[in-house]
Amino acid sequence: MLPSIFGESLFDDLFDDDFMRFPVWGGRDPLYGKNAKNLMKTDVRETENTYEVDVDLPGFKKDEISVDLQDGYLTIRASKGLDKDQKDKEGKYIRQERYAGACSRSFYVGDVEADQIAAKYEDGILKISLPKQEKKELPKSSTIAIG
Repeated sequence: MLPSIFGESLFDDLFDDDFMRFPVWGGRDPLYGKNAKNLMKTDVRETENTYEVDVDLPGFKKDEISVDLQDGYLTIRASKGLDKDQKDKEGKYIRQERYAGACSRSFYVGDVEADQIAAKYEDGILKISLPKQEKKELPKSSTIAIG
């Protein structure tokens, strides 16, 4: 029996054809394989004045990550490209698990201005700080006249 690498069998590609593609076996993401569900794990913490969001993005460089705010949604995108034309001068690849691809995740953050959001990326973790919105007080009770 051969060892598995990162939870995948060395023979996964052997059975990767149209016959074996049934929904019960689940899909295979070419960028991260069966571990795609573990991608972009996120923690959200509430402090007195802010929400702190920590997103795991190991293996990405700072310039491969973008954070956008549009219509109240904060979208985090990460994309990785590999040069497939590059040849190994020491021999041929027996198995190549690194692929090019992209992933994204969105969160509704409400009416926040982009200049109020701070983001920092270090050690494979994207840290985003969002200000809390002031709570609007609703009227206690109101009587509405029926006309």
